[in-house]
Amino acid sequence: MKSIGLLYAFLLVVMMQSISINAQQVFTKNQIPSIKKDVTTLAADEMEGRLVGSAGEKLAYEYIIKRYKKMGLKKAGISNSYLQPFYAKPKVSPHSATQDTASIKGYNVVGFLDHKAQKTVIIGAHYDHLGYGQLGGSLVGADKNEIHNGADDNASGVAAMLALAERIKKLKLKNYNYLFLAFSGEEQGLWGSSFFAKNPTIDIKNVAFMINMDMVGRLDTEKRMAIYGTGTSPLWEEIIQTIKEPDFKINKHESGVGPSDHTSFYLQDLPVLHFFTGQHQDYHKPSDDAELINYEGLELVVDYIENLLTIANSKPVPLFTKTKDESNRNRNLKVTLGVIPDFMYSDKGMRIDGVSDGKPAHNAGLIKGDIVIKLGEHEVVDMMSYMDALGKFEKGQTIKVTVKRDDLIIVKDLTF
Repeated sequence: MKSIGLLYAFLLVVMMQSISINAQQVFTKNQIPSIKKDVTTLAADEMEGRLVGSAGEKLAYEYIIKRYKKMGLKKAGISNSYLQPFYAKPKVSPHSATQDTASIKGYNVVGFLDHKAQKTVIIGAHYDHLGYGQLGGSLVGADKNEIHNGADDNASGVAAMLALAERIKKLKLKNYNYLFLAFSGEEQGLWGSSFFAKNPTIDIKNVAFMINMDMVGRLDTEKRMAIYGTGTSPLWEEIIQTIKEPDFKINKHESGVGPSDHTSFYLQDLPVLHFFTGQHQDYHKPSDDAELINYEGLELVVDYIENLLTIANSKPVPLFTKTKDESNRNRNLKVTLGVIPDFMYSDKGMRIDGVSDGKPAHNAGLIKGDIVIKLGEHEVVDMMSYMDALGKFEKGQTIKVTVKRDDLIIVKDLTF
């Protein structure tokens, strides 16, 4: 009986250790109320769309600072503050009558969790949005004079960042320090993150890697999530293969270059990961409101990134790897279809996730769900071949566009 008792005690200890390890993998849940409060506050009409340089931006960064203070994050901006100001000029159309535009002053919000470690992890998300669309970017036009609240883009990412800050502090992942960065000016061209990466408030050589969250609030029923930058370190694939819960359908993209703030840090030779739950019909429209956010899904995204950070905490510092540029190589495209691509689609072709009224695709009779497989004589097999094909055409040109609609192959005339 004594030997059986000792064996039982041993197994109990092993079991408790296993429970302890597993408990660290997923934080005690139900942050949904605080996540929802963060999103609804940042996406409220009072913020007037959080345009860089506006009164709404100020209200937003004051709210983020309040949250940083409540969590006990240290000031890591300039002049013993949480803020890092920057100046930038909006891009002006060459056809505009006014060429001389004034600089806009924006603010990054920087909080630091100091574990006295040698290396620091940056966790970031942009908090600015389009305001009333007056600096461009709106898919309904600034003349509508409507507030673009940007609940998914990107109040959702900021809420996820704040939730992770609360978790990391309690989990005591002490092999790294953590810098929490809320960027502004992302919508105008990565203004805030580019400025920080070139003018960091900490030694950039001591940064281990950067995590970015942009539009993580619309997880669909298939739980599809894209992760960009998976090729920027060999460690990422190893960790992603390790994570079993939450059970996402992951769409991996190797490139460290893309249309969000992680790009600024990849260009400083840092490993990066960017999380994204997909485009939708409310993208850059006034209808991107807080009630449309999938809060349970948003918390699952936080769970996933927490798991990743927990595993990374026990691994060597990730080594940086350069990746091929999968971004839009034709940055000066003369034409557009006027569609929102489905960035979660991974089969052959380019699936349309939304069509803008009055644009070439709409006029040609293309609809949401169509899969573009040919533009003119150019085969479309993925997003890059789609962008390459667009670069071949001129305004006013009429081409044949071939799409797959359900089980049918349809050919339409399309004029740019």
